[in-house]
Amino acid sequence: MNFFSDFPVSERDGPADRPPSPQVRAEILASWQRSRLLGVDQENPALPVESDLDPDSRLVRAAMPVLRRLYERFSGMPVTVVLTDSRANIVDRLGETGGLDLMDAASLVPGANVDERFMGTSSVSMVLSTRAPFVVVGHEHFLHSLKTLTCMAAPVRDPVGGTVQGAVNLSVPMELARSGMALTLQKATDRIGQRLLEMGSARERGLMESFLRARRRGEHAEIDPASGTPARRGEAAPRLVPREELALLEAATELISSGGETFAEVPLTGGRVATLRRKLLHHGDAEGAAVEISFREGRPAATAPGAPAAVAGGPDGRRVPLLLPPSPAERPAGARKEPGAPDGAREETEGPREAESERRPGGTEGGGPDAWLLMVGEPGVGRLAVEARRRLSLLNEAGTRIGTTLDIRRTARELAEIAVPRFADIVVVDLTENVLAGEEPRPGTPGAATALRRVTVRGGEDAEGGRTGGTDARVGYAPGTPQARCLEAGRPVADSVRTEILTAPSLSGAHPGELLRDLLGEGEHSYLAAPLRAGGAVLGLAGFYRRGRAHPYEEDDLALAGELAARTAISVDNARRFSRERDAALTLQRSLLPRDTPRLAAVDLAHRYLPADARSGVGGDWFDAIPLSGMRSALVVGDVAGHGLEAAATMGRLRTAVRTLADLDMPPEEVLAHLDDLVGRAPDDPATAATCLYAVYDPVTCRCTAARAGHPPPVAVLPGGRARTLDLPSGPPLGLGGLQPYESATVELPAGSLLALYTDGLFKEDRGYGDAEARMGLLTSALRGPEPPRDSSPDSPAGSPPGPSPEPSLERICDRVTGTLLPGGPRDDVALLLARVHALPADRVASWELPADPSVVSDARALARRQLDEWSLPELEYGTGLVVSELVTNAVRYGGGGPVRLRLLRGASLLCEVSDRSNSSPRIRRAGVTEEGGRGLFLVAQFTRNWGVRYMPRGKTVWAEQVPHPGDSGRREEPVPKEADEQALLAMFDDLG
Repeated sequence: MNFFSDFPVSERDGPADRPPSPQVRAEILASWQRSRLLGVDQENPALPVESDLDPDSRLVRAAMPVLRRLYERFSGMPVTVVLTDSRANIVDRLGETGGLDLMDAASLVPGANVDERFMGTSSVSMVLSTRAPFVVVGHEHFLHSLKTLTCMAAPVRDPVGGTVQGAVNLSVPMELARSGMALTLQKATDRIGQRLLEMGSARERGLMESFLRARRRGEHAEIDPASGTPARRGEAAPRLVPREELALLEAATELISSGGETFAEVPLTGGRVATLRRKLLHHGDAEGAAVEISFREGRPAATAPGAPAAVAGGPDGRRVPLLLPPSPAERPAGARKEPGAPDGAREETEGPREAESERRPGGTEGGGPDAWLLMVGEPGVGRLAVEARRRLSLLNEAGTRIGTTLDIRRTARELAEIAVPRFADIVVVDLTENVLAGEEPRPGTPGAATALRRVTVRGGEDAEGGRTGGTDARVGYAPGTPQARCLEAGRPVADSVRTEILTAPSLSGAHPGELLRDLLGEGEHSYLAAPLRAGGAVLGLAGFYRRGRAHPYEEDDLALAGELAARTAISVDNARRFSRERDAALTLQRSLLPRDTPRLAAVDLAHRYLPADARSGVGGDWFDAIPLSGMRSALVVGDVAGHGLEAAATMGRLRTAVRTLADLDMPPEEVLAHLDDLVGRAPDDPATAATCLYAVYDPVTCRCTAARAGHPPPVAVLPGGRARTLDLPSGPPLGLGGLQPYESATVELPAGSLLALYTDGLFKEDRGYGDAEARMGLLTSALRGPEPPRDSSPDSPAGSPPGPSPEPSLERICDRVTGTLLPGGPRDDVALLLARVHALPADRVASWELPADPSVVSDARALARRQLDEWSLPELEYGTGLVVSELVTNAVRYGGGGPVRLRLLRGASLLCEVSDRSNSSPRIRRAGVTEEGGRGLFLVAQFTRNWGVRYMPRGKTVWAEQVPHPGDSGRREEPVPKEADEQALLAMFDDLG
């Protein structure tokens, strides 16, 4: 792959003009790409020259003695040493005459700017961009004139705040370069940093001495050198609590770092007010400020007549006392004036100062308020202190504002909201695809090829009006970009970016292109990338942009961004784990609960499932509706104590067992008995704290038979609106059934009745049960609904009863119940199942009682055929005749000698039922080749959709279900010949019980 194939190359450019990709680092390739896009001339670059650089700046005075010793170490070698400031301007240089002439020919003169945008790829531009030592070897230089050199550079940092003050470049021919040279250069820049610190301390000491000399001349208070606390000669400063001292020091720091403010007031306890005033100081080339402090009561004290205190207008219009020395007229007798002191300065007194005894701390009597020295420093140092405090405040706030929810995207937005505008102008957060999917991230650094997705882009002056956009886009990073370096190294990386580079097609995936052009504007900007790292894995990347280069990111900012990213990563990882566990729990819960209520023949259904833990959505309550034979329906509601996955898993086991037992068509009390026996085999099983209600509704008889195991009874609302609780025998919870057997009860439910089955969570308030009677009243009232309005039509006669109102939908009733009983959400898991029952019309039921005689088989077929003709189901005559013949024959032969009952039910399907007094179970068996019987039930299974048997207190019922197919009429047109021998037919469908 040719990295530079997208850029125009002149005809004289050859392979030597491009660094071969396999041998060049990604950072160099990215710098070359930027240089090409910026249009830097490789032959004759146009370097701007700064003509008014200070030749005696603090950086020069700290660095040149060290650089001279560095140059002397390489005496006799063609080595050049260059010092640049933080803006990439050459401040000074050392080298042999020939080497300096070559630099002049390349326009590398003092004042020349060697930044990447003018010179292309160079060691100095890479250092000022990456804020780290860098080496550029021969062909990696962008300029042709530098391709024979190896250039190594290192940053010069101010130890106080870590800011990059400049860079030192050491150039040597490639063949003479040694790895030890870079180490020597690094030691030299460290020594320059130490000298900057020493010079800074000397400057601050000089400022302090200058202030104290002025104070002695002005007869002001002094600081106590023994204790370091502000104290006035002969009188102690007012006592302050630690909180007040901290507030005063913070205010003084901000006042020193402020460019225009000169006054500040800090309210103290007891109604006192501390007034701070900044005084400018000079000592040589050092410029600083002192902050003096005075105290007064909340209301200004009255001044002595004839001696008004000097006052001035404060920033907000208040009258603030000026901390100026008194006039000569107010000078005490015997005071002497130091030589050179200004006329307005107070001089040292040789004897006791009688006037001081008349002053009060905080007063103005005697010629002006008392003042104590609070702080002396340089504005730059004050700025660093203010920034350090702001960083600490930002970290403290991040601990409370990041990770407030277990939502991954919300957590990323919280990082952006807290960082803009206090730390960055624009914040971009990208996360890996597997983290967003809730998957486990790969350990270690992901590398630049990792698939990321942008989840947050935020910019603007305030959080409310900040612009957002560009999210949900998949992004990738080109090698050498700061993002790629950050991902590969797994630590924060600072760099500078230009808007025209950000919007280049080759880097459009790394930066949000046009969006950044709108938010940042044109020019060069500062960028910081910090990895979101948690548990040894990188989850994503946070990018911070600052407009322009006035406030580039420094070492302290790297540490702060790393801490913000680490806190965000922990919250993102917690959200990812929660999301994964929640998805797993919800998947389990959905797989255990009915996906949708089945369509039952004579019952309309609606349900609500409300887990107490709304975030996980998992609980132990369940409901079910199971179709049974004879168009009957089984309605089930159960409750497992506890919440979470264990309760859900236990619920799933019980629900599966209930469905299995229901398929056996057992009576409700037997279903609960078998379920209790299943649970009781494991005494420590959580299911022993489970309850269950099992009800069966028969639409032919309109009866409901139900049994309960420690569960609250259901509520029925009859068609007339009367509501009652079904009186069912109370059985023990599951697993304790040995105490007493389960019993069922049967009640009449007319067509249109509403049956409500629920769990006890519906009755719970706060952490316990409320008034059961009152809660039951609310439930029945919500089930009945409001009274229907009377018909107010003018055509209706006065006093006429209200007209029929349409039945409310079951979904609306569910909402009404939950809204009435659970207005603030459930306190416990709640399962609610509503069923509106219907009756099977009498014309859809046909029943006959036949004697137990083989001769009735043909009569049974004739009766069935005649009934199908009435129901217009001719297509089912052949199959029904076969089924009736088989089932009636078996009932006659093996039914215990009693009468045989044949019943046909017509609904969505046709049911054929044959009942006898025997409890033997019919089964399909394989008939031998020479056997004439044994194939009947096999043929029944082939001609029907389903078949089975259910047992009654005396006897059993064998049933078979067929589905009408109107288009199939006439398909089976071969009837069984009437003259067929009855005994041969019986033998053909013979099955032994």
